[in-house]
Amino acid sequence: MTVRPEIHTGPHLPAELVDGWRTLVADDPGGSWFMTPDWVLAWWETLGAGRPAEIAVWRGPDGRPDAVVPLLRGRQTLHPRLPLTVDCLTLLGSGPGAADHCGIPTRPERRADVRDWLAERARRTTLWLPDLDPGQDVLLPPTARPVVRAACPRADLTAGPDALGSRQFRATVRRYGRKLAAAGVTFRWVDAGEADERLLDTVLHLHRLRRDALGRPTTFDQGRRPLHARLLERTAGTGHGPAFLLAERDTATVGALYGFRWRDSFSYYQIGWEPELAPLRLGTAVIDQALRACAERGLRTFDFLRGTEPYKYRFGAVDREDVSWLVPRGTSGALLALKHRVRDAARSRPQPASTTPSR
Repeated sequence: MTVRPEIHTGPHLPAELVDGWRTLVADDPGGSWFMTPDWVLAWWETLGAGRPAEIAVWRGPDGRPDAVVPLLRGRQTLHPRLPLTVDCLTLLGSGPGAADHCGIPTRPERRADVRDWLAERARRTTLWLPDLDPGQDVLLPPTARPVVRAACPRADLTAGPDALGSRQFRATVRRYGRKLAAAGVTFRWVDAGEADERLLDTVLHLHRLRRDALGRPTTFDQGRRPLHARLLERTAGTGHGPAFLLAERDTATVGALYGFRWRDSFSYYQIGWEPELAPLRLGTAVIDQALRACAERGLRTFDFLRGTEPYKYRFGAVDREDVSWLVPRGTSGALLALKHRVRDAARSRPQPASTTPSR
């Protein structure tokens, strides 16, 4: 017999439930920062404010949560250039804001209850469960199908930062460091719980300068600021959450890397620096110093998150995949399934030979 969960329809949960949820994620070997109540509830209070959502909770005999399923009723776009959307249920905290390694923290003895409850929900509406951490498929209904795979490179810090990348690359990074030191640049780590909103604004400013210099847009802007300010508030004094690596010259911050500390890992989220220091490879040096700071503090994993940019692999990162799952229902499910079939077919077509001369 399936055990029914308790349902919460607002982000203001009892402190004991929030603490128990956080412990549940920490106890899960695959539990990530983006599954914690700190991320999910901050997202709901800011980017998801006013949107219909629910959090299903199963408790154990001691009253602590054994499973937490946060769901949002939303809409999925069928094509980026057409205003066509369909209804679905998705994970609360996913989507805008760029969450990776999403999922449903669950103790093993509750997996069947969660799976049965999700299957019941899927009889009434389509489920779109994006960027799930590996191993989450055991919680999904039998009709779930994987539709998107995203590489999320990560570096293993257990052998120390000097073991990452090739010998030639490490020598190059050291040379960058000497040039930056001669230019008066120093580096400083600001751990989780030590930052304030002024530092967040500095990171946003430096990130915008970098993107403007590249001529590329970004979603890490003032529209996202409320989420990250709320994360600072929610995690104050907890020892996890937003952390920063700063590059400083004189009294000014000229570069910054921003991410999230959780258990023994650091998730690198965004970066920015003064364009005038780009010729000295300040961005590469900031990442290198962040890796070193994490290793010095006993962290074991530096997670570069989604994306296969070449620089991540120069730092010795190895891919781990997130998988997005679809549990289709009715017309909306059929349209979403068709969207992904068309996309896969387009990607599998042979590409025309390049006419660019080789060098």
